[in-house]
Amino acid sequence: MARDISELCHWADQQAERIIKQKGELELYTCASGITPSGTVHIGNFREIITVDLIVRALRDRGKNVRFIYSWDDYDVFRKVPANMPKPEILEKYLRYPITMVPDTFGRDENYARHHEVDIEKQLPRVGIAPEFLYQASRYRANRYAEGMKIAMQKRDVIKQCLNEYRDDEHKMPESEEYWPVAAFCCNCNKDETRITDYDGEYSVSYECLSCGHKEKGDLRTSKEFKLGWRVDWPMRWNEEKVVFEPGGKDHISPGGSYDTAKLVSKRLYNWDAPVTMKYDFVKLKGVPGKMSSSKGKVISLVDALEVYQPEVLRYIFAQNKVDHEFSISFDLDVVTVYEAYDRTERIAWGLEEPKEKDAEKKAKIIKQEKRIYELSQIVNGFPKVQPYQVSFRLLTTLLQTYSGNIDAVIKSLGDVKTEQEECLRRRCVCAWYWINESAPDCAPDFCFKIRDDNSKAEDITGDMLTAIKRVRDEVVPKVGTYVQDKDCQQDMYNIATELGLDAKALFTALYHALINKDQGPRLANFMKIIGKEKLAKILSVY
Repeated sequence: MARDISELCHWADQQAERIIKQKGELELYTCASGITPSGTVHIGNFREIITVDLIVRALRDRGKNVRFIYSWDDYDVFRKVPANMPKPEILEKYLRYPITMVPDTFGRDENYARHHEVDIEKQLPRVGIAPEFLYQASRYRANRYAEGMKIAMQKRDVIKQCLNEYRDDEHKMPESEEYWPVAAFCCNCNKDETRITDYDGEYSVSYECLSCGHKEKGDLRTSKEFKLGWRVDWPMRWNEEKVVFEPGGKDHISPGGSYDTAKLVSKRLYNWDAPVTMKYDFVKLKGVPGKMSSSKGKVISLVDALEVYQPEVLRYIFAQNKVDHEFSISFDLDVVTVYEAYDRTERIAWGLEEPKEKDAEKKAKIIKQEKRIYELSQIVNGFPKVQPYQVSFRLLTTLLQTYSGNIDAVIKSLGDVKTEQEECLRRRCVCAWYWINESAPDCAPDFCFKIRDDNSKAEDITGDMLTAIKRVRDEVVPKVGTYVQDKDCQQDMYNIATELGLDAKALFTALYHALINKDQGPRLANFMKIIGKEKLAKILSVY
């Protein structure tokens, strides 16, 4: 049943409406995405996947029957060894082979392509994405596209016209130049360094290999080595799968680019109107120039991102950014800011906080937008049935370090976490613990600390400062947990410093030395409450 979505307040909803308007009422709306598994599938590639997923959800929210297909273009050529692959000297030997014939030098999967496919297929369910995977190597080798290839070969002059349509005179293919839309991997040496030598007008194609010299006459209906070039393969498969929506990176969707060419091929060869499309921009890594590249090994994978961002927050990053805007994904101190932004959206969605906007109409619009972004950020589509337990990422880093990474102890310390809230909270705890150990030491060292729980002491605490520390232990610590406000605890420590003629800031620094062997740390009064009076008393008992 369609949900009542009264306003198109999110770009995914706007795009869904555009698809319905342009394609009409259909029994099935096929939305497509895909990639060549030539290296690590990175978080930039993920933008296309989640863009389709968000629009698929928007279509389904309107009661539409949707098929979401994801094509692995694993019959593409292995052109370059990425910098982050093991045993590159072995991979070098397989350049110009189909990717599915390259060995997995990680030693885990049946081939190189499958290794990268498995990596993403296992992770997508974690973020609530479940496409139907299509494997193009299997489809080509099963001769599924024999008719599509025959049409392309018979109408190769039409394809040439389509390819020349948006080219200037300098780059047009001359009429005298022979053009073959089908290429072959040599059945003798497996490389794609071949040239077509003859075509009988139906299914028979002859080629010779420029690498090993082998000559072959094959049949598009039975031979395994033939494949369409990607500019024709793309529109051929639009018709094959009846695709009505597929986005593209800004390099493909630019005027006169590959999408415009494919649109012509799709209509003139296969009589299929090209799918509705939309441009998405690149995702960058903060502090790293240029876009991510699997071939250069400069990547952050989906699993890397999920180490730091719980699935809902990772979805949120993509849902709240306009799809045609470039943005950077960060693993430094900005992580805290991203979590804070998500938490604010969550509070607005649950009616726990209102936007600061004073105009009632604008405020209502913001609330609808935030609620829609929040819905689309969830692993299971729609508004959660249970209100999540919200504890800030910043506070979690303190709690986890205080309890040495013991998530059970952290959850117990919060005191009011319901059973149905635990799973989501644990996901956040795991991410916070990873970030504080792996990222924070370099980008946010002030966040990092270790409680002195080994009976060690700060040797620089002497004289009146030692007396002050003892008084805090004996007079303030027993009352920790009973103070109405943190400032009351803080005031008691100020008073001790004043009575002993000490600078209060110096006392606080000494307390940090005694507790975590650092000059500063989390807000002291609240930090002491988190540690608890029993543990505080034990740590300070050595003085």
